[in-house]
Amino acid sequence: MEELEITEKISTKEPINVWKACLLKIKENVSMMTYNTWFLPIKPIELSDSTLKVQIPSQFFWEWIDEHFNGLITRAITDVLGNDARLTYVIAEDLSFIDGGDTVTENSVSPATPIEKPKPKQTFESNLNPRYTFDNFIKGEGNQLARAAAGAISDNPGGTSFNPLFLYGGVGLGKTHLIQAIGNQIFKNFPEKKVIYLSSDIFTVEFVESIQTNKVNEFSNFYRSMDVLIIDDIQFLIGKEKTQDLFFHIFNTLHQSRKQIILSSDKPPKDLKGLDERLISRFQWGLTADIQPPELETRIAILKRKAETYGMLVSNEILEYIATNITSNIRELEGCLIKLLACVSLNSNEITYELAKKTVKEIATDRKTTTLTIETITRVVCEHLGVAENKIRDKTRKKEIVLARQIAMYLAKSLTLSSLKTIGLHFGGRDHSTVIHACNSIEEYRAVDVSFGKILDEIKNKVELSS
Repeated sequence: MEELEITEKISTKEPINVWKACLLKIKENVSMMTYNTWFLPIKPIELSDSTLKVQIPSQFFWEWIDEHFNGLITRAITDVLGNDARLTYVIAEDLSFIDGGDTVTENSVSPATPIEKPKPKQTFESNLNPRYTFDNFIKGEGNQLARAAAGAISDNPGGTSFNPLFLYGGVGLGKTHLIQAIGNQIFKNFPEKKVIYLSSDIFTVEFVESIQTNKVNEFSNFYRSMDVLIIDDIQFLIGKEKTQDLFFHIFNTLHQSRKQIILSSDKPPKDLKGLDERLISRFQWGLTADIQPPELETRIAILKRKAETYGMLVSNEILEYIATNITSNIRELEGCLIKLLACVSLNSNEITYELAKKTVKEIATDRKTTTLTIETITRVVCEHLGVAENKIRDKTRKKEIVLARQIAMYLAKSLTLSSLKTIGLHFGGRDHSTVIHACNSIEEYRAVDVSFGKILDEIKNKVELSS
């Protein structure tokens, strides 16, 4: 309280004093990691009446604090400057002026005289693929934390609490894309920094070669000199004791020098059995974030973006079919589109629903658990009950259509791995509560009507035979 009282007595005519007073109030309501990552990089620039202008590192930075901390910042500045207080932002990377949630280019507003960035001094191959950027990385619920941390690191490599950043998740979920996007963005923002990306197996091969050529010290010093070290698939160091030992010392040197370390793996650190305990402990010093398989909407968004990139015209029905049947691997989503594109280009075929089904069947590795689709269930139910398949997605309350829809929803929940949300989307965008109601209704009908139970079993047998 003493610190706060002293600060409140400081003259608020200077922008730095106003912002310091705001920071004291903000600090009381967030964790130290959040405070260091999202508030310390903000720099006060100018105070005019009750409007404080501050500089932030990037557009992404502003979007994040606006979404997650807008209320907290508003309360802090009104406490310091009064109810008429306003906060405006200047984005350092493009000198955009942000006021009240709208972004306007304003050349007259500049946080500082632009300084020409130094020319890159990197004389080695970074191994970064320029195709991997934040712009073409589709954000979703499954990668939200990882994407936010990646953006923060790109703005301030080595200066956040996310060091090391350890990303883990299954094959084909975008780990490599995201960690390389960090490297590319850092190299764009800080061309003077030395950035390198490689997989742990390549690191091991280079280490073995350095032993054979008596250049271990040269090899070690090279990686110790990096500003940003990005290692993919760190799990491949398991069982390689000498490589682990060398990497341990490189890691320590970089971390003590506040250089950024970024790692990826198929498992969290604690599950990397056979890896040196010292390394596992250090991997957990910063932020460990998982990347989950994308939900249906994100998979569809990924397909749409890829289709646009390839110049393909693909119907929403076909994109939804692909996204429904390829659920856990983004690479397979892209592979499916590439194969469709090849079929169209080489054989002058159109991208039809049947061609998409054939392609998915050939590519999807997870179909062994999801070979039975909601589309198949819907088709069989409608055929058996004599209901037009297109009507089942309508908002009609006709008894026979409602019953067909409820049976299809019930069987989709029973026979597939689809979530309630996904099932609802397939039946005219209905929500999960509608699916739950449908399933409960079918169970009740079955309990009181033996003949209905027999019809339901017949439909279920047909569905299983059609998969």
